[in-house]
Amino acid sequence: MIPRTPSRPEFDPHWVQMGALRVAVNLCALCLLLLAPMNTASAQERPIRIVAFGDSLTAGYRLPPQNAFPVRLQAALKARGHNVAVANAGVSGDTTAGGLARIDWAVPDDADAVIVELGANDALRGLDPAAAQKNLDAILTRIKAKGADILLTGMRAPRNYGPEYTSAFDRIFPGLARDHDTLYYPFFLEGVILNPALNLDDSIHPNAKGVDVIVEGILPHVEELIARVKKRHAAAAGK
Repeated sequence: MIPRTPSRPEFDPHWVQMGALRVAVNLCALCLLLLAPMNTASAQERPIRIVAFGDSLTAGYRLPPQNAFPVRLQAALKARGHNVAVANAGVSGDTTAGGLARIDWAVPDDADAVIVELGANDALRGLDPAAAQKNLDAILTRIKAKGADILLTGMRAPRNYGPEYTSAFDRIFPGLARDHDTLYYPFFLEGVILNPALNLDDSIHPNAKGVDVIVEGILPHVEELIARVKKRHAAAAGK
């Protein structure tokens, strides 16, 4: 016998088209269900991006990376429930002039906030306070142009330079904070300066315990900085 060739099944073209349409609709619905939570979550989980912009006091001179100021600050903020990412943009030895030279690339355009910690090396070298003020003024202006909120930290000149120099240097920071309407932390090394238990053997740079003291002191000001960022974001979203 000649094998019988199986007959080709007969399909209703209309049924096939309708079935394909149902599958496509179901797939689209599934994609929307899967993507919607992801998009919502990604918006909710996006951290506030803070750049710590400074010199060796920010960079973590002679400290393990995990003990640097930006890392310890981020950990303290997260422990208090803040969703943040703190970038370390500190360069050891940087003066205000050095900070100005790198501000455009060191602080990305998508930064939400910047903590500016510069001036210690200007003071240690006895550089002209007027030049330091001009450099910091330009730095703050450029950061504001990027749309980021700012926390300016103050520095004090060594007292052995005499009252005229120390007075001229010390008043740079509150004046700039007022002129630029930035948040202000009067002295970055508050509670740490000249304390042997909190400094390295050079008596200038904080050790790990000293960094934690700095973080504890500045933390309320950084939380105020975060509040400013959230307020600005909320205002932008409401437009």
